[in-house]
Amino acid sequence: MSARGSPYASGPPSGRGDKTPEGANPLRRTSDRLECWLCRVLMAVLVVGLPTAAVSAGLASYEVSMRTVRAQAADRHQVTARLTARVKNDDELAKRPARVRWTDADGNVHGATALVKSGTPKDATVRVWVTRDGTVTGPPVSTLNATTSGWMVGGMAAVGVAAGSYAARAGIRLVLDRRRYARWDAEWDLVEPQWSARFRR
Repeated sequence: MSARGSPYASGPPSGRGDKTPEGANPLRRTSDRLECWLCRVLMAVLVVGLPTAAVSAGLASYEVSMRTVRAQAADRHQVTARLTARVKNDDELAKRPARVRWTDADGNVHGATALVKSGTPKDATVRVWVTRDGTVTGPPVSTLNATTSGWMVGGMAAVGVAAGSYAARAGIRLVLDRRRYARWDAEWDLVEPQWSARFRR
């Protein structure tokens, strides 16, 4: 029998009957293709959504903070007040509450409690922040606080989008893997008796 007619002849296998498209993997399952496409969608969401969410959330937070900055700047101002009693010296506290008194632009005398440096003597003058109605308050929020808030919120939004994409990717992989394992088990239940029968002959 010649080598040409032998079923074990060397050489590349015949291409007849091979209908696999060029570049396609015959071992690739439908779930593999589905997973690939879903991962591409998630990647697009990550690439487009992450900067969009970060910038949008950061700007929104900045605008809200700036409205607070403008409102507090319009409502609060500093006045020069005088201590009505000596403030006890306390090494543990940098500031202690103390009674102060001041006169507004209309000549009205106001009295309130403010935080004053420990050890400040009686009748010393201090600068305190007050609202239009004469209530002692803290200093207004600065533009630096608004900028910092915008960056923080934007960063948190970016982290949230990244974490959400990662969680979605892990969830998709988990669901598809469970279906794959279930199919493998079902197919093995069909093949295993035939495969193991060879060793019982």
